[in-house]
Amino acid sequence: MIDHLGIQVADPDASAALYTDVFGPLGLVELMTFDVPGGRVIGMGWDRKPFLWVSPAREDAACELHVALAAGSRDAVDAVHAAALARGVEVLHPPRLWPEYHPGYYAVFVRDLDGHNVEAVFHDWSVGA
Repeated sequence: MIDHLGIQVADPDASAALYTDVFGPLGLVELMTFDVPGGRVIGMGWDRKPFLWVSPAREDAACELHVALAAGSRDAVDAVHAAALARGVEVLHPPRLWPEYHPGYYAVFVRDLDGHNVEAVFHDWSVGA
């Protein structure tokens, strides 16, 4: 089981603002920050536990990453989509079922400020059961 994920980005403050705006409907909030050479590290999550961290990228560290954040319902996925559109974020794939993964896989995919593919997904295990 994965406990947390760190992503190197060009501007941690801007990235954290985007993530908390777009994925706020899932409950994602900024929980912790600390200074490091080159900027700040920002931990986001829900409740008290940061699980998604952004930190300043080294010049040689740029690469596309895919991460999926769990949503509690299809409505939450739709709310992420609405928040992304409201913020002008590139939507790679609007919300829909992805039966190639499993019959109840409902997700939206967006592109963050550094080109990462970030998904909000709801797993409805009652579909096709």
